[in-house]
Amino acid sequence: MPQQNAPSFSEMIAECRRSAVHLEMRDVYGIAAEAAEFEAWKRGDDSSRRDRAGRRRAWLDLVAVSVARGVTLRRARIVSEPVSEYIRFEYAGTALNVEAGESVRWLPRRYASDIALPGNDFWLFDDEVVRFNHFTGDGASAGPEVRREAEVVRLCAAAFEAVGERAVPHDQFKV
Repeated sequence: MPQQNAPSFSEMIAECRRSAVHLEMRDVYGIAAEAAEFEAWKRGDDSSRRDRAGRRRAWLDLVAVSVARGVTLRRARIVSEPVSEYIRFEYAGTALNVEAGESVRWLPRRYASDIALPGNDFWLFDDEVVRFNHFTGDGASAGPEVRREAEVVRLCAAAFEAVGERAVPHDQFKV
């Protein structure tokens, strides 16, 4: 059953000992905290995509600290092609994730048709606990759901590994 009082993401990554993997499957996210950056980027201002000290600093620092203590962070993104404007925005800032120590791979959606995927984006921590990220139809966060059942963990682990095997490393993927 879903955990009602989910720990914060920061708590979950802090408790992580070995690995944290993240599978993203949407072509558009409507995250309020990045709306101004996205709008500026659409107008041609890509400074936020290279800004290590701005809004993304907390995330980049968290990645670096986690990697330094031995946690492997991997992210895979399943994307439609041609990619959406939002995915181009996301791609433009991914180099900072990689520099911080996160491994990021991209898989065109057409190559994922025969992979059993959960219905929502997720984080999997230490192959033990899944944090699903729920979104509204327009991409706003609808809150997390934490699951620990073995079958849910197995589904997410298998899905991530299958995507990862087919996906292209960030530096080889072109939008």
